[in-house]
Amino acid sequence: MDLVTALPETTARKLGLVIDLDICVGCHACVVNCKEWNTSGYGAPLADEDAYGDQPVGAWLNRIHTYEVKPDKGLAQIVHFPKSCLHCEDAPCVTVCPTGASFKRAEDGIVLVEEDWCIGCGLCAWACPYGAREMDPVEQVMKKCTLCVDRIYNENLPEVDREPACVATCPARARHFGDLADPESDVSKMVAERGGFDLMPEQGTKPVNQYLPPRPKTTGFDEPPADLVSLAEPAAGGFLGWLDRVLEKV
Repeated sequence: MDLVTALPETTARKLGLVIDLDICVGCHACVVNCKEWNTSGYGAPLADEDAYGDQPVGAWLNRIHTYEVKPDKGLAQIVHFPKSCLHCEDAPCVTVCPTGASFKRAEDGIVLVEEDWCIGCGLCAWACPYGAREMDPVEQVMKKCTLCVDRIYNENLPEVDREPACVATCPARARHFGDLADPESDVSKMVAERGGFDLMPEQGTKPVNQYLPPRPKTTGFDEPPADLVSLAEPAAGGFLGWLDRVLEKV
């Protein structure tokens, strides 16, 4: 594998995920299938030690954060927010890696870790503003979402199955995979039609993965909200402050 320590100036494609926050029900099917595939597939297995004991340890590449939101008017709502590596265009995890183990592929924009080169220093985890990297407690190497690179290019699989495990298993079809550099791709059209947005754009990392905002809910409100919060503007206060602003008019 030809590794480089610098980020490519451009990538031929921008493979990534589009996640619909209006549809995600927080079932964790994507989390479990991600764990299963990455434990039995590419690279070192994800640790899962003392899973049923009083001190379980392990590594997970995909997590769902669940929040209860109480608007000024109406009923409280539950919002499920899936999060994994966003395969940023300006990925700080790549530029801080002292060995070149973290790299971004020029052909498709996927950020990967060459585990044989990783020394477990943890600098990439410190640099990632999204908390998307995890040190495997057994292997002592950094693990992260690979967009199931061993599935999407696997010609031994039927073409319909050449998508990330989390996308394939989502029962609500809240997760979508494709080339966000192609304006004619299904994912690009979804982003354009629904106003897809970056996670925490003030970080300047230009994540490839996009989120589709929850649609306005009228049940329980005296008046339906006129529109959603503008999600393109930089926000202060970190992730929770950003999420509050996203949801305050929903």
